[in-house]
Amino acid sequence: MKQIKLSSQAKEQLIRLKTRTGIGQWNILCRWAFCLSLAEATPPTPVEIPADSNVEMSWLVFGGEHHELYLALLKTRCVRDGLDTGDETLLRQFRLHLHRGIGYLATPNRIRGIADLVELVEE
Repeated sequence: MKQIKLSSQAKEQLIRLKTRTGIGQWNILCRWAFCLSLAEATPPTPVEIPADSNVEMSWLVFGGEHHELYLALLKTRCVRDGLDTGDETLLRQFRLHLHRGIGYLATPNRIRGIADLVELVEE
């Protein structure tokens, strides 16, 4: 997983989230989204997600200094969901979790500011 390219829908959702939260970096919002999806009991729906936006980041930018932790979380989730942990599966599952989480965060009136992100952790 070297490069991650988002869908145009996810890009638009992240733009709205950046405005609402004041968080200026895509990768920080993407981390929130990814973790929110991982916390769901069910696996993400296996749909095709287009990589049709100009928003792209490397895995190291996404994960920052904790990129190994995010990879371990993803692998653990794959095992829990009965999936292998090969590179293709990891990339697909990462994209599915990331986009599902962005969709959750972008639900109308769910996130109006940073305080709403913090409340998600307390749920």
